[in-house]
Amino acid sequence: MQIISRATWGAKPWNGTPATVSPSRRTEFFVHYDGGTPVTRTGYAIMRAIEAQHIGQGWSGVGYNFVIDQQGNVYEGRGWDLQGAHCPGHNVTGLGVQFALGGSQEPSAKALAAGRALYEKACKRTGRGLAKKGHKDGIATACPGPRLYAWVKAGMPAGDYKPAPDPGGSVGTDPSLARYQVTINGLKYGYGAKGSHVTLVGKGLVKRGFGSRYTSGPGPTWTDVDTASYAAFQKSLGLSGKAANGVPDKDSLKQLLGSLPAPAKPMPPFPGASYFGTGKRNSHITLLGKQLVKRGFGASYTSGPGPKWSDADRKAVAAFQRSRAELRGDADGIPGPLTWKLLFS
Repeated sequence: MQIISRATWGAKPWNGTPATVSPSRRTEFFVHYDGGTPVTRTGYAIMRAIEAQHIGQGWSGVGYNFVIDQQGNVYEGRGWDLQGAHCPGHNVTGLGVQFALGGSQEPSAKALAAGRALYEKACKRTGRGLAKKGHKDGIATACPGPRLYAWVKAGMPAGDYKPAPDPGGSVGTDPSLARYQVTINGLKYGYGAKGSHVTLVGKGLVKRGFGSRYTSGPGPTWTDVDTASYAAFQKSLGLSGKAANGVPDKDSLKQLLGSLPAPAKPMPPFPGASYFGTGKRNSHITLLGKQLVKRGFGASYTSGPGPKWSDADRKAVAAFQRSRAELRGDADGIPGPLTWKLLFS
């Protein structure tokens, strides 16, 4: 695939240079079209028309990162490394690709093949499977039209290209991203990781002065911000190259947190309400009582708790139920599935 440069198609100098975006921040690949009117221009005239329109809107120049015509030519707009102006809220994370067609025009096989090739190249440059999206997935619009949008939703098939798994909004669903994950003490870190341990890492990075990239959170889902922040922390330790790729390793994680987090014990299954109440005696009552004490609801106990059900158990359960908005309407002192889940989670 050849990309026709700005210099080749005759772009004007930038009217104020757009901001630079690192490949690590790209997570989406947006497809656009020209709207309800068919495109009749061909060759370089396509780019010059788009440029004139966008400069007239007060933009720096062509707002798309790339434009593809019906002959399968790919033209450089903002290119790989400059922030686009194609979809509000997604101009940093998303690469915007315009297909030069509109109205009832069918995308040609050459155009689709070029689009697929450009997508594959984008994934290689960013090191991840980018989410395939139409303009309408980012903002209320009919763009990229029914034909192109159906192609996007089908996985962007073209010629000999076989659609790859699309991570969509959760990059961890793409098996090819396993190289950006690591398991330490039974917990996953990196793309696809989720849990309180991810939040713990984020808070550790903030505490150590590497939290400037967070606009929300941190945690509990690992994002590009976690990767970039962790890479900055790794570099502060004197690491470089693959050792500073933003994916935790045992040594750096221990230096960040002081110790390595271990997985929480799995929640015991709820045995059923029939195991609790007057006249009942079993190990589940003991387990329940100990958890109530651990959570700070053991004031009613003068002995025990368990294994025989007592009024102290009922009062302790009721106190916990009254403390949770989800349970206040049914604070009868007998644990049900929701009480059990909230108590042990």
